[in-house]
Amino acid sequence: ELGWPESIPYLDRPPSPLEFYREWVSPNKPCIIRNAISHWPALKKWTSAYLREVVGPKVVSVAVTPNGYADAVFQDRFVMPEERQMPFMDFLDIVEKKVTSPNVFYVQKQCSNLTEEFPELVCDVQPDIPWMSEALGKKPDAVNFWLGESAAVTSLHKDHYENLYCVVSGEKYFLLHPPSDRPFIPYELYQPATYHVSEDGSFEIVDEKTAEKVPWIPLDPLNPDLERYPEYAQAKPLQCTVKAGEMLYLPSLWFHHVQQSHGCIAVNYWYDMEYDIKYSYYQLLDCLTKTVKML
Repeated sequence: ELGWPESIPYLDRPPSPLEFYREWVSPNKPCIIRNAISHWPALKKWTSAYLREVVGPKVVSVAVTPNGYADAVFQDRFVMPEERQMPFMDFLDIVEKKVTSPNVFYVQKQCSNLTEEFPELVCDVQPDIPWMSEALGKKPDAVNFWLGESAAVTSLHKDHYENLYCVVSGEKYFLLHPPSDRPFIPYELYQPATYHVSEDGSFEIVDEKTAEKVPWIPLDPLNPDLERYPEYAQAKPLQCTVKAGEMLYLPSLWFHHVQQSHGCIAVNYWYDMEYDIKYSYYQLLDCLTKTVKML
C-alpha cells in the first residue's frame, strides 16, 4: 500500500548517479544490481589459495560464537561474539573443514575492516562505488569484508547507512522489512554481554556491567513466536538471494536478517544516511509504536 514491491527488483546495469538517487535512494527502495562489479579482479582471484598467499599468516579479528549468532539476543542478554585474534590461514582451515571446531567462525568485524585489516585486498575491488559516491556527494564511511561459515547468522536489525552489499563468491540470503513495518517488530532492552571462552573450551556469557542496556529485536523472523509477538503477523517480509557478482542496494533503516552459503565472500560499502524527512518519518513511527504499547 505504501509502494513497496512484492519482490526485490533487478537492474541489469549500474545506474547513473542521478537515476540511482531519484529512483532508489530518495524513495528508500531496495534493488539488486547486476553487472555492477563484473570488472572486479576479486571475482576471479579470490580463491582460498589466493587468500592464503596474500593474507596468509596475518593475524586478523574473527568473531567466534557457540551457535552462529553474534550480536543477538540469547538467554535474555544481548550477546556479542568473542573477538578472537588468529592467523587468517588458521581461520581458512576451519572454513575449509581441514580443522574441525564445535564453534562458529566469521570474519565480520565492521569499522571498515577491509581497509584496516585487509588492505592487501582493496586493489582487487574498489575503495568506493563511484556512481554511489557521486549520487550522495560523499565517500563511504566504511568498507567491510565478510567471510564465514553457513552457520553464521545475522539477527534482524537495521543500520543508519545506505548499504551496497556486493557478493564476490557464494550466496547471501536476505530477509527484509521496510521501515513502515516498525509497529509490528518488537524491541526490548537487554543487558549487553560477551562470549568468553573458558579453559575447558566452553563458552560463558559475561555481562558488560558498566554498559547501558541495548535495544534489540528478540524475534527470529524465520521462526517467529506469534503467541508472544502477535503484531508481527501483520509485517510483510521480502526475501531475496544475492548471488556472486550481484550487488544489493539495502536502503537505510530497512530491517534485515542475513544468512549465507558456506564460505561466502562479500564486501559492503556503508554510506552515511541523510537525516532528512525519511529519518523523521521513522522516528515518528518509532515513538508512536512505543507510546501505544505504554497505553
